[in-house]
Amino acid sequence: MENSVKTTRSPDRRLSVAPMMDWTDRFDRAFLRCMTRHTLLYTEMVVTGAILFGKRERFLDYDAQEQPLALQLGGSVPDELARCARIAEDWGYREVNLNVGCPSDRVSAGRFGACLMAEPALVADCVKAMRDATSLPVTVKHRIGIDDLDSYELLTQFVSQVADSGCETFVVHARKAWLTGLSPKENREIPPLRHDVVHQLKRDFPHLEIILNGGLRTIDACLEHFPAVDGCMIGRAAYETPYVLATADRDIFGDDHPIRDRFEVIEAYRPYIAEKLAEGVPLSRMTRHILELFHGQPGGRLWRRHLSQNAHLPGAGLAVVDEALDIARRAFAAREEKMASAEGQGGALS
Repeated sequence: MENSVKTTRSPDRRLSVAPMMDWTDRFDRAFLRCMTRHTLLYTEMVVTGAILFGKRERFLDYDAQEQPLALQLGGSVPDELARCARIAEDWGYREVNLNVGCPSDRVSAGRFGACLMAEPALVADCVKAMRDATSLPVTVKHRIGIDDLDSYELLTQFVSQVADSGCETFVVHARKAWLTGLSPKENREIPPLRHDVVHQLKRDFPHLEIILNGGLRTIDACLEHFPAVDGCMIGRAAYETPYVLATADRDIFGDDHPIRDRFEVIEAYRPYIAEKLAEGVPLSRMTRHILELFHGQPGGRLWRRHLSQNAHLPGAGLAVVDEALDIARRAFAAREEKMASAEGQGGALS
C-alpha cells in the first residue's frame, strides 16, 4: 500500500479534476501533479465489489505525491459502501465520493451512477452509512436531472434529502443525463449545459458546498463562476489539454511558486517514469497521458507521433521520452528563430 500519512482534514475543493474512467489512473495523476500541487485529484470510479472481493491494491494503490486525492465509489448497497469508505480511510484518501452521475447502461444495470437520482432515499442511506463508518468527508457527484425527472424542484428535493443524511458537498455536473438513447459520450455533449441551475442551487443551499462541473476548459472559465459556486471541477480539458492546469496554483489557490514550462513538466515527471519502469510498468501506460502536453504548440504533432509509435515497443524506456523532448525543443527553437528573423526584417524595413 503506497499511501501517505492518514489524515481526515477536508481537502480544498476550489479546483479539482474529475474522475474519468480509463483516464485518471495513478500514472495520469502523478503527471498532473507535475503542474499543480493543490488541485484535488480523483481516482477513476471504483465499484465496491472490486474493493471488497477483488485485488484491492490494483484499484486503491497510489503514490504519496498524488495527494490531495479522493476516491470515487460506484455502488448502491449501504453496507458495502460503508466498508469501502472505511478501507479508503485506512488507505489514506482525503475524501470518499459517491458516483450518482455516470449514465452508462452498464453502470445503470448495476444500480449505481446517474440512475440513483431517481432514488434519493437510497442515496441518503448510502451517504449515512459511509459517514457512520469513516471520519472522511463523504461527497456526492450527480447530474442536474435524468430523463424526464429534470425539474429544478426534483433537483432540490434530491439535494435536500441527501444533505439531511449528512452530505455537505455536492459536485454537480450541469447537464441532465438521458439513461436511454444517448451514449456516455453523447451525454457529455448533447444535453445543454445549465450552469445557471448550479448557481441557483448554491443560492438556495448557501450552507452547502456546491462544486460546478461541466464544460469548463480553462482556469479563466472557472474563475468566472466564483463566488457563485464554491469550486469548479475540470473534466476532459485536464486530459485533452493538460497544460491548462499549469497556472491553477497561482490563479486559484494563490500559490506563487514558479510555473513550470512544458519541458520542465516532463523533467519533473521523468523520475517517476524511471521508477515505474524499474517496477516493470510498460512505458506506454505512462506516456499515453502526456501525448497532449504540447497540444497546439510547435512540434506538438511530432511529439505525439513519436511517443505513439515508439512507447509501446518492447524494451521502450526513457530514451523514447527524451527523443520526443528533443523533437519538441527543435520545433520551439525553429519557431523562435523564425520570429526573430521576421522581427529583424520588419526593423530593417522601418
